[in-house]
Amino acid sequence: MTLIRATTPCPSPAWARLQRALIDRMNDCAVAFVDRYTREDGSLIWRDTWPGMDGSDDGYESFGSFPLFYALGGSETVHDLSRKQWNAVTKQFTAYGQVYREYDAYYDWMHHGESNLYLYGFGMADPNVAIDRERALRFAAMYIGEDDEAQNWDAEHRLIRSPINGSRGPRLNMTAEDWCTHRDVLANYLTPYEDVPGIDAISDPMAIADWNDDETFAEILKRMNQRMARGDVPLNLTATSLVTHAYIHTGDEKYKRWVLDYLDAWRERTEANGGITPDNVGPTGKIGECMDGKWWGGYYGWRWPHGAFSILEPLLIAGANAQLLTGDGSHLDLLVSQIDMLWNLGRTEDGEFVTPNRHGDAGWFAYGRPAASYIVHLNALRGNADDAAQLARYAALGPWSRDISFFKLTQSPPEPWQAFNEGSDPDYPERAMQRSLEEVEGRMDQIARDDGDPAEWDVHHWQNLNPVLTGTLVQLTMGAPSIICHGGLCHAPIRHFDPAQQRPGLPEDVAALVSDVRPESIVLELVNVGSSKRTVQTQAGAFAEHVFTSVDRLDDDVGPLPDCSASRTVLFEIDGGCSVRVRLGMRRYANRPTYARPGEGPQGSP
Repeated sequence: MTLIRATTPCPSPAWARLQRALIDRMNDCAVAFVDRYTREDGSLIWRDTWPGMDGSDDGYESFGSFPLFYALGGSETVHDLSRKQWNAVTKQFTAYGQVYREYDAYYDWMHHGESNLYLYGFGMADPNVAIDRERALRFAAMYIGEDDEAQNWDAEHRLIRSPINGSRGPRLNMTAEDWCTHRDVLANYLTPYEDVPGIDAISDPMAIADWNDDETFAEILKRMNQRMARGDVPLNLTATSLVTHAYIHTGDEKYKRWVLDYLDAWRERTEANGGITPDNVGPTGKIGECMDGKWWGGYYGWRWPHGAFSILEPLLIAGANAQLLTGDGSHLDLLVSQIDMLWNLGRTEDGEFVTPNRHGDAGWFAYGRPAASYIVHLNALRGNADDAAQLARYAALGPWSRDISFFKLTQSPPEPWQAFNEGSDPDYPERAMQRSLEEVEGRMDQIARDDGDPAEWDVHHWQNLNPVLTGTLVQLTMGAPSIICHGGLCHAPIRHFDPAQQRPGLPEDVAALVSDVRPESIVLELVNVGSSKRTVQTQAGAFAEHVFTSVDRLDDDVGPLPDCSASRTVLFEIDGGCSVRVRLGMRRYANRPTYARPGEGPQGSP
């Protein structure tokens, strides 16, 4: 093992002190949050019944950042709470009817993806918990055709049989009760179809359909069952994370084959559709089979409810998973093809370049500034010359946004991180840590003033108050844009372990900053803000999929440089009040991905 010692005292930078303050504060706030909103058994203090198919994802999201926070350096108490709360949410929403056999009975993969981040965090927190591994295999079986009660997969046509799916199998006929808790929300979106009576969605493509009107809702539900309930949609590609999760636990080739085969099926459909990924295929795999031949109009498709976002994000998630499994970055080419397609449809409006976000019967509409997040993630994942050209093309439209006001539990804005990584925003680490602390304190203030009636709370109530925010910590300590909150895995160039405590995450008093992330190297700075010596073990790849190839010290402590040829980890010993800054060379995707901790996992190319 490569060992690097830091023995020269130096002042701790502001970002490091703020990072440690953030971790310490969230350790305390997690406990206070759980105490405020749950009973002794962990169940949410809420109503006795909750109908419909929507909700369990929000229950899981309310605590879903806890295991990842522990894996980053959070306390053992938070780890224990994360497991207690997962069990409690599962039991409570089983009683409500949304969860069956410990998994959501039926819903779409935007919501499955959100709740599954909890499971993926468990893999990073402790890969040796037998029940986590058992669940990973059991849940994956529901999507690869090995569960008799959840026959979601059609192996002949290589498709997931419905956009609404889960532990009870495909939901081929939706009911009014399924949507009863979501009608108020969807009443604010554009109509799913142009032919809903009383709505002129041709002259006004963004016309709204009032889901709260019973007659209108009945017409929408009838069309959904005719057109959307059967067959596959690109959103289902997010299921590749669940199956990849099983592979990371086991290394079983059947999971790898399924992910690659399913992504290939959508690549072939895109080619058959003239280069545009269709947003629907029918029960026999035919494009537009239930949509009168249209390649648009499917559930979470090019038109409704979010448009291009619902196509590009699953392609990014699936492509990243396939690259992790194979080391082959070409699996992300399908995403690139759709980014390029939309870019080529762009035009200038009021002096600004805009691209379409939606497609309906009248063609492309809803033009806006191209989204940067996919390009930032793409470059961080792969970073070849084509990806650099994508970045340059986007950057030519104007400077990267530095707005860090938006927060989700596991996701922070990628543009400011990209600006920092390119060197144009050197103050970002300090600003981001300060902003994260402010958000945590703001949520705790809301909790202190939250004296409403729990029976009146919305199902999103707790996730909007959860004070454990991991997005910025992933960016700065692991060197990644952060996790895609709708079901992405934690793809990152490095992660850290505490060998003294035999646990994942940064040791007490240690802060980390990753910068200048390139395909072949990163710069890592570790700071010990305390007075006692700390030891940090840094692993190449979040799943040990990379290897380090070299180490060069960039600080003033120019002791002998150790050999770092094909090492999976580097060990740092940092005296109190000292720091170390190094450039770590790396070869990506040299090993099979694994959740196993350093010294426990398999080696060998993917």
